[in-house]
Amino acid sequence: MTKIIDGKIVSAQIKEEIKANTQLLKQKSGIIPGLALLIVGEDPASQVYVRNKEKTCLELGFNSILKQLPIDATEKECLDIIHSWNNDENIHGILVQLPLPKQINEQNIIKSISLQKDVDGFLPENLGRLVIGLPCYVPCTPNGIIELIKRYNIETKGKHVVVVGRSNIVGKPIANLLYQKKENANSIVTICHTAADDIREYTKQADILIAAVGVPELIKADYIKEGVVIIDVGVNRVSDPSSPKGSRLCGDVDYNSVFDHCSAITPVPGGVGPMTIAMLMQNTYKSAAGEIKF
Repeated sequence: MTKIIDGKIVSAQIKEEIKANTQLLKQKSGIIPGLALLIVGEDPASQVYVRNKEKTCLELGFNSILKQLPIDATEKECLDIIHSWNNDENIHGILVQLPLPKQINEQNIIKSISLQKDVDGFLPENLGRLVIGLPCYVPCTPNGIIELIKRYNIETKGKHVVVVGRSNIVGKPIANLLYQKKENANSIVTICHTAADDIREYTKQADILIAAVGVPELIKADYIKEGVVIIDVGVNRVSDPSSPKGSRLCGDVDYNSVFDHCSAITPVPGGVGPMTIAMLMQNTYKSAAGEIKF
């Protein structure tokens, strides 16, 4: 196993697989996967994310619809758009770019998306099905982590996985996925977070450490044991006077500090990040092909 777990390579492989399957689906049934994206406001980072998703749709042969609303849009305007997409048979996935402005209740928006089109996997019904092991749309970042584990042949059975972070988007679902009695899972899982007096007490026990806490370079060499596999989910922008931009991206793990002590690690950027869009597209394809049975 190579030391660097390269999400760019794996995501490119997955997208090629989806592209081929999409061509077959179109030939056999005339169905073209369709993804609808809603963005409210003009946040630069959100704009980049949405453009990347649109671009990927085009590359894979998907149809995409983008609806952009002004920052002062109402919750009703958002709900009306989602309702129309729920009833459009040519749309198989609906994505709402978060965060939303304060006047809009994010949970109300998420809960308005049809279960069959919840390709982000954020609906309570999807998350509930995930917990008990029923077919569902798995949230994209955790799904991407599982795919990296699978394709890099990382042993998980009986291994102690420590997840740093407890978000609904990453921490909770990845913990649930990894303790299930399935291939590429069946692990002993610990979640640790800010309530711990010293998270090193837990992270040093990890055979596989998943950092998803949003604190730049929190995990250093003295937080880990020798030979650990590290999955770094964090994407943080920090000041760097030596960079032409005056800043750089880094993860929740101090990459240089831990590199010589781990057996494998995802870089930032280029590790988990590219997998998230790939798995979003995979979920959208599965929706179009009717592969997820509710």
